[in-house]
Amino acid sequence: MIGSSLALLLAPVSPPSLSFNRLSHFHSSPLFASDLLRATSRRLALARKTQSISTTANMSEENSGNLKKQLSKLFEASLRETVPSVLDVEPLVAACTAKFGDYQCNNAMSLWSKIKGKTTDFKGPPAVGQAIMRNLPSSEMIESCSVAGPGFVNVVLSKTWLAEKIQKMLIDGIDTWAPKISINRAVVDFSSPNIAKEMHVGHLRSTIIGDTLARMLEFSKVDVLRRNHVGDWGTQFGMLIEFLFEKFPNFKDVNETAVGDLQAFYKASKQRFDADPAFKEKAQKAVVRLQGGEPKYRQAWAQICDISRKEFDKVYQRLGVHLEEKGESFYNPFIPGVLEGLSNQGLVEESEGARVIFIEGINIPLIVVKSDGGYNYASTDLTALWYRLNEEKADWIIYVTDVGQQQHFDMVFKAAKRAGWLPANGSMFPKASHVGFGLVLGDDGKRFRTRASDVVRLVDLLDEAKTRSKAALVERGKAEEWTEEELEQTAEAIGYGAIKYADLKNNRLTNYTFSYDQMLNDKGNTAVYLLYAHARICSIIRKSGKDVEELKKTGVLVLGHPDERALGLHLLQFAETVEEACTNLLPNVLCEYLYNLSEYFTKFYSNCQVVGSAEETSRLLLCEATAVVMRKCFFLLGIVPVYKI
Repeated sequence: MIGSSLALLLAPVSPPSLSFNRLSHFHSSPLFASDLLRATSRRLALARKTQSISTTANMSEENSGNLKKQLSKLFEASLRETVPSVLDVEPLVAACTAKFGDYQCNNAMSLWSKIKGKTTDFKGPPAVGQAIMRNLPSSEMIESCSVAGPGFVNVVLSKTWLAEKIQKMLIDGIDTWAPKISINRAVVDFSSPNIAKEMHVGHLRSTIIGDTLARMLEFSKVDVLRRNHVGDWGTQFGMLIEFLFEKFPNFKDVNETAVGDLQAFYKASKQRFDADPAFKEKAQKAVVRLQGGEPKYRQAWAQICDISRKEFDKVYQRLGVHLEEKGESFYNPFIPGVLEGLSNQGLVEESEGARVIFIEGINIPLIVVKSDGGYNYASTDLTALWYRLNEEKADWIIYVTDVGQQQHFDMVFKAAKRAGWLPANGSMFPKASHVGFGLVLGDDGKRFRTRASDVVRLVDLLDEAKTRSKAALVERGKAEEWTEEELEQTAEAIGYGAIKYADLKNNRLTNYTFSYDQMLNDKGNTAVYLLYAHARICSIIRKSGKDVEELKKTGVLVLGHPDERALGLHLLQFAETVEEACTNLLPNVLCEYLYNLSEYFTKFYSNCQVVGSAEETSRLLLCEATAVVMRKCFFLLGIVPVYKI
């Protein structure tokens, strides 16, 4: 990515004045304003055609794993027949938690309020509910229906149909249960550390949450651009470059080993900048030379970026996360043209020497050009949003940062709506969403840090989890049973998985307390418990001595016992759960599903003998289906499954 960034930045330029205008040397392109208007027209046309996100799932046979969508389709037909005078009625179908059925349609009361007082044969909501039930098209998926209370239509699904659908998934693969989201491309902007600074636990949360959102969208057949918007540009680089020159006169040979701890290098250069006026002046001039494209300064900048990138990659490799870097420097050449387009639309105004965009309902403006003529985060983020909409043709742009940046992104999105880049209706596409998350706390309830009050190095954090996981495995005697490679791989899967799951299982907006003891506990709602549960299922299948692949072709799955049926129903709710988690950008919804799945399996296994029973073949297929769904959940959460324990 350095190569492409340098190519963009090394255009012929005139040196800017000593105002630290980050992009004063770039000339705006006359193409921007017209391109902007054409792109805006194209985007708004797309938005008018696009349904709101609540109705994005494809209801075709391709989405056959989604029970809720299939039932909604049946109720949609019934509603048209029941109240033909009421147009565009959205079926209100939800899974039941009561004893009356598996799903419930709750349209009767709202429909009654629309038809009450008009010419109608109905006497109240219960009668509307009865009619909705009567008008349901015949379907092999429904075993029985009933109406309760003020017209709630309860549906009991056919256990034969449920069993057939699960067996079909085993043959055709879990991908046939993937949701179908009606967008083509999404950008997920996550992780995004700053060059020459350590990644901290905030970056860990952004990386873990962003990776899971990207995985769920990719599973839903969306083309996902995973973007690492690193902080690789700005006035601090003058300070870093001059400090590099002082410490290493032959800077071209410098590598990460020579520089050592980048965080310490950054702090030392900052102390020098604050304490030494002569150094400060040299650093300020270095910014000008860097922005002016002098090769020596560009090379030093590229080396600092490269050293940082190698440190970041140590974290990404451990987490199994893949990103494409497009940092602040990438978007800088586009800023003048984007701001010119906004100015031509009359959105950019002068205020106290700065250039700003006023946002309705917010008492502070969005500053896009500082009073000294320099650009800032708003300039870059607006330009990145413009680029993602118009150059990368994204339908959904998702930003994963801490909740403290909520107002900033809210202002950026509202400015984009004023410019016509995004539709005013936030539920229409293209759209931009901010995915905020809370703090990681220590045992003392304060922000998680080391005893020296420094930010915890993420590599050390992850390695400690692996070390503790390995120690627990050795204590259980696995060092004698397994090869060293098996021990290492299992320790990594459990250790890294434990950290990821401890983060993802919480509603992302809340703070959570980081505790190795809690996250590595093999009891309760932890990754360790869930990985062990999966390994136990695999062990049951192995001990049977049966070829499960052959059973998929020759055996028949039957859900005769109530606990078999309960497990089967939960398995078939996988698709709608992933869609809900994806639509609402809440990974904890999937975690809750996974934990409940393990609980349903435990109850089934406690009450239904598998190996050696008359129902062995059927129950082995149910075990395999559970393992398949668990593995897909693990994959979506970025956790590597273990097969023996």
